[in-house]
Amino acid sequence: MSTGAAPTPGSDPVKVDSKHYKVVLENDRVRVVRVNYPPGDKSVMHAHPENLAVFLSDGRAKFTSPDGKSEERSWKAGEVMHAPAEQHLPENVSNKPIEAILIEFKS
Repeated sequence: MSTGAAPTPGSDPVKVDSKHYKVVLENDRVRVVRVNYPPGDKSVMHAHPENLAVFLSDGRAKFTSPDGKSEERSWKAGEVMHAPAEQHLPENVSNKPIEAILIEFKS
């Protein structure tokens, strides 16, 4: 589901979905974003640059790409994952909140 591109202003999750994404630190090299999805919550289509995700809770989510394909991903609290730049629409498909910290890299 990678688009290989950084988000455009119209696809920045902090701007298009501030309910789930909050900037906690930003400088010229990284942006650190707090992510919080209550059970069953769904976002809107948005994009992230290359990033590291640090999961604060166990979770399972469905990610739908712009072409309509979807996949489920799951993780455990404390897990760290690297992700390439991608555009997606996430949905929490678990019965627990999803909490994570995204460290987005700037070029």
